[in-house]
Amino acid sequence: MHALTAIPAFTDNYIWCYRNKNGRSVVVDPGDATPVLDAVARGLDVAAILITHHHPDHIGGLPALRQQLDVPVYGPADARIGGVDVRVGEGDVIALEGFAPLQVWHVPAHTRSHIAYYDGHVLFCGDTLFSLGCGRLFEGSPEQLLTALDRIAALPDDTLICCTHEYTLANARFARAVEPANAAREAYVAEVEAKRQHGEASLPSTLQREKACNPFLRVHCAAALPGLAAQLGQLPDSRLQRLAALRAWKDRF
Repeated sequence: MHALTAIPAFTDNYIWCYRNKNGRSVVVDPGDATPVLDAVARGLDVAAILITHHHPDHIGGLPALRQQLDVPVYGPADARIGGVDVRVGEGDVIALEGFAPLQVWHVPAHTRSHIAYYDGHVLFCGDTLFSLGCGRLFEGSPEQLLTALDRIAALPDDTLICCTHEYTLANARFARAVEPANAAREAYVAEVEAKRQHGEASLPSTLQREKACNPFLRVHCAAALPGLAAQLGQLPDSRLQRLAALRAWKDRF
């Protein structure tokens, strides 16, 4: 199996490095060039750079990295993202030597051009899904978010979810408000707290864990949303209405 490393950046970002058996790595969402170049100085061999969306904390390191590294940059067809060599979108497949083919998904919820990358085992989902949470809808709609989350939820349970922010413990507070009694989540949160006390990343998560603990992947189950029912007075029948209400509550939580 390839090796995953989450390189910390800023206050809570992660730049993912995905290393193959030949020692070459794909770098995902380098918002800051410095930690990547520091890793290069320590032996990181970069094969390519992947971008999920246009926000500065995901692309800010590109200019400096392009000056220092002669590698292809893949990203969405969005004029707000400069320095991309290969524009990719829904249905494209990226073939890099030594890596499993990377499927490109268009998941326009957090932003309108947001994409994700999936290789059959690992999902680089940018800011679409977080552990115990999901991304804000800056440019997308609840309908688009539901479509994206349904697509992710259909993947194998052992899929590794590589989100790009260390939000797990903060999201846990909201998840508890939504579903106070969730033993699987509480066991997970205890694990995460121990990791964070030792400076370790809580990520990647697994899809199985998120389906058991993440309220945004549990809108199909009325019993998992007692807090939302209390907020609204009555729980909507449709998953879409529940998801929209849940996201709006999280925005003001």
